Amino acid sequence: MIVSIRLFAGLRERAGTESLQLELPEGASVGAALAQLSGQIDAAGCLLAVNREYAADDLILSEGDELALIPPVSGGAAQSHVALSESPLSLDSLLARVSDPRAGAVVSFSGVTREVDSLDYEVYAEMALEQMGQIVDAAIERHGLCAAAAEHRFGAVPLSEASVIVAASAPHRGEAFAGAREIIDELKACAPIWKVEVEGDQRRRVEGEEPKRRQD
Repeated sequence: MIVSIRLFAGLRERAGTESLQLELPEGASVGAALAQLSGQIDAAGCLLAVNREYAADDLILSEGDELALIPPVSGGAAQSHVALSESPLSLDSLLARVSDPRAGAVVSFSGVTREVDSLDYEVYAEMALEQMGQIVDAAIERHGLCAAAAEHRFGAVPLSEASVIVAASAPHRGEAFAGAREIIDELKACAPIWKVEVEGDQRRRVEGEEPKRRQD
């Protein structure tokens, strides 16, 4: 199948064109398209949009889709990103999203499955994304972050794989550490996400605390 790639600002200048055609196998994802482009275009730090809607790496593309690579906009505004995924999470991709020339510190956190074969996550996706967005935006404002991002996995997450990743960048390490810590703590307390521990044929639901209502 053929998809259109749109380029803007510095990407367009370096590539010498504002658009190009990319041939991909049926069922290819946005991430697969980026991988195929990696020898030609450095998309680090770019947001992704498919048919003029922001998209995650695991979105499946269709014939005739338009994939836009959107570099950080002018004006120095802080960038935020949240996503849910059934596929393995990429910390490298998340770190690229918080890359910023103003940042002297970048902090990341990965929460991984431990001690059991897997964790099975259930999520109220629409509400979780809204809560995650509010949490990340609040941390950016409170700690003066350059950028921040959080992604959570749902479905089965095997032993030692990440179920949640967070990254924050700031001019100084104190703000970056504080921002990343606030995001993961608030996400665990507020986002409507539940988990079941899986060990062989046994399943045990992990009982948490009553969700906290955000005050921001």
